[in-house]
Amino acid sequence: MFERFSGDARATVVEAQTHARERGDDAIDAVHLLLALAHQPGGVAASAFAAVGVTPDAVDRHAAALGARDDLDGPALASLGIDLDAVRARTDAAFGAGALDRRRHTRRGHLPFTKEAKKTLELSLREAVRVGSRSIDSGHVLLALVRVDGTTAHRTLVAVLAEAGSDLDGLRTALATEHRAAS
Repeated sequence: MFERFSGDARATVVEAQTHARERGDDAIDAVHLLLALAHQPGGVAASAFAAVGVTPDAVDRHAAALGARDDLDGPALASLGIDLDAVRARTDAAFGAGALDRRRHTRRGHLPFTKEAKKTLELSLREAVRVGSRSIDSGHVLLALVRVDGTTAHRTLVAVLAEAGSDLDGLRTALATEHRAAS
């Protein structure tokens, strides 16, 4: 499958590994793919993000906030009367942003993909086939992230689009426009 990846799709995978390492994660997840797409200049995904008003900073902010909530059991803490968002806000104010984020030792060499990331990459191939493309570009990876519901990456995407005044349909339309312009 990777032989069908265009230059920008390959760069997305490499950049996703960089984001995983920077966050202290020991595997590449779908959210790392989203972060890579948001930060990669040029390409179909970057143009579509710009068209709907999504910025890399917004993706970073929402991914960090949602990822932190996923790591901690908010509902369990809430049942004890602990407001996780309030604790995080006070901790960040006192000790700096991300003070509660877990840091793990990352492995050397290539990081493996999680099931979510593998599914995203497989769906990117299906998206390329669906639109009649011979290669997989960053836009197909982004379309795959739109399809994989229930992940931190998907929730991040929905939140960042809402903040920009758009939604998943608006992003799909922008991606279709970019794909037409690229062909």
